[in-house]
Amino acid sequence: MNVGIFFAVATLLASCLALSPTDTLSLDDQARLKQLFEQAIPFQSVGHAHYAILGLSTLGATIPKAQDACSYLKSNIDTSDIQSIYHAASAAKALGNCKIALGAGQETLTASLSESAEVADLFFAVSTQSALGLPIKSAEVVKALDTGLKRDDSILGTSYALHIASQLSKETNVDKYFELIEDIVAQADTIDDKYLQFDNLQQASVFVTGAYTLATKVNKKPLITDEQAVQLANYILTRKATQTIRNAYLVVAALKSFSGNTFQVPVAFSLSGSMAISKEEPFVKVGVSDVMSKSLGKLTVKASSVVGREDDKTLASNQAFAATKDETIYQLDLMKSKPSPGFYIIQLAAAAAGGKPAPHLIGLTDGEVTVKVTTQVSISNVEISVVDREQSITAKTVKATFPTKSKSTLDADVHQNVVIKFTLADKSGAVLQAHQTFIRVFNVKSNQEVTFTADSDSSDAYKFTLDIAESGKDFFNQQSGKYTVDLIVGDAIIQNPFIWNVIDINLKFPDVGQTDEDDKPSQYSKKPNLEHMFRVPEKRPPVAVSTAFTGLVLVPLAMLVILWIKLGANIKNFSFSLSALGFHGGLGAIFGLLYCYWAYLTMFATLRYLAAIGIFTFLCGNRLLRSIAETKN
Repeated sequence: MNVGIFFAVATLLASCLALSPTDTLSLDDQARLKQLFEQAIPFQSVGHAHYAILGLSTLGATIPKAQDACSYLKSNIDTSDIQSIYHAASAAKALGNCKIALGAGQETLTASLSESAEVADLFFAVSTQSALGLPIKSAEVVKALDTGLKRDDSILGTSYALHIASQLSKETNVDKYFELIEDIVAQADTIDDKYLQFDNLQQASVFVTGAYTLATKVNKKPLITDEQAVQLANYILTRKATQTIRNAYLVVAALKSFSGNTFQVPVAFSLSGSMAISKEEPFVKVGVSDVMSKSLGKLTVKASSVVGREDDKTLASNQAFAATKDETIYQLDLMKSKPSPGFYIIQLAAAAAGGKPAPHLIGLTDGEVTVKVTTQVSISNVEISVVDREQSITAKTVKATFPTKSKSTLDADVHQNVVIKFTLADKSGAVLQAHQTFIRVFNVKSNQEVTFTADSDSSDAYKFTLDIAESGKDFFNQQSGKYTVDLIVGDAIIQNPFIWNVIDINLKFPDVGQTDEDDKPSQYSKKPNLEHMFRVPEKRPPVAVSTAFTGLVLVPLAMLVILWIKLGANIKNFSFSLSALGFHGGLGAIFGLLYCYWAYLTMFATLRYLAAIGIFTFLCGNRLLRSIAETKN
């Protein structure tokens, strides 16, 4: 498919999905960034100076101590580094009356324009020539750029190529570089259908500024869909809170490209001032501007629809906003539509005044803001009753009037419930439901408080029942005494949230002994020591029994000796050498060690002794066997 046709179709489809920017670089943001750039003085490096000076220039601010800045550039330029030369030349151009002499840097500049130069160095060199007003040999630059792109086709490298192409002569055909825009933007990642981001801010900023600069040169809309342009702007805006000079300049430069081009200018809709609307403050004020908070000219702005967020009911549609003295602010008297208190989503659309076509403005019909209509709340029909728990018979009822505390005091015990009823209404008298309605019960003596939720019934009236028996066990630790009852009401749409001390109640619980919190053991108090007793060894048998058993064990040994004597055992060949005596002595020691283990030694002590005796016995036995073998031979 032809690339042009494909892009035209993609652009048409994207226009149906175009978004409005989620934010803008507000005037407060710009003031903060100006201050950040100004605080860069005294400069830390030529690059530091470059970003600060161009940042101020882009924001239209005056550069303080311009001549001192020029002197700093001249004295700190590194003529052996093409990037340092680029920073100094670009900053000097922004200062205006500041001329940088290359001197020895001419050789560095020439070397950076060769075919062996990297794309970034080629960008620095060409930009330096442009800043200093030196002639650019476009044919040689194209040849060097094509060679460099074969080695470096990264996002940053190809984005630098866009900047280089935009500075070539008018006669140079740069279409092949213009088509790189589509390839580069395709490598970005889409996040939540709102953001289009590269690996870092530098890549995004260099690409955006390069794409729109080259588009201006060739007078063609860049190969970026409207949706992609808005998503890129959204990503850049997420970085506006940066605190570094370099990143601050990258943000400002990219947003300036979105604001100052003639092909794709994202239109931002935002609330101006408070989102709260009331009879005292009836106007919804919205800002309609570009991402740099600049005016887009005279516009007609309307609310396509005003829909309740909770019930999805349409309150109004096609309501025109009126212009104000500020060209970026428009207002609508929403209270004329008599909205009920609550949150409303306003869909916004804008168009150039007089019906003039404005194809470069994108997102004109995609604005959305949320407002809330607030009201003052009143409370009525307040009743506090003591009701029998079993038979539901009301023992006593007290009525209270806001904001006065009732002078009556109620008494209740575990056989009764305390029931509190009340109704909330807005300023017009309509029944109102609040998101936060609580009953707080406070023990005057122990300072313990328990908060309960009050819920509304089918008639939208509130009713709270305090079960004395259950709450006494679960919440109040059966502490009888005087309790105060507070009513807490609040909501995002209520202008006058309140805490009302309604009444005092004497609660009586069964007497189960002292239950005061002070007498209860603390969970942090010292715990009793844990004592562990090991298993007691079993008693040994009587000495007589163990001696008799030992004798029986030795009987076979005695019989062996007797039989040896009777049969005439031949012990003439027994050698009384050291090895023989050591070997037999070692065997005897091992048997003796086994007795000691049985009698009183532990296993670990026995193993230590056995290791020493065993090694000695092994060495003697080895020597004895060798001597016997030699005797036989």
